[in-house]
Amino acid sequence: MLLFRLVFGLLLVAGVLCFAMYIGTSQLQWRRRGVLIVKWTVIAALGFFAVLILERLALLL
Repeated sequence: MLLFRLVFGLLLVAGVLCFAMYIGTSQLQWRRRGVLIVKWTVIAALGFFAVLILERLALLL
């Protein structure tokens, strides 16, 4: 759990830094990288929460 939170936090920080670089340099590659990182972070979070829900459902059955 701690490892997931650490990875999730670092990915969000990386996305924010990419957007900051885009604002600072106006290069579209930084915005694309930021969007890509945030997209995969959200997908990973959805997968993590799906696993948590399935574990709780398994305990109920």
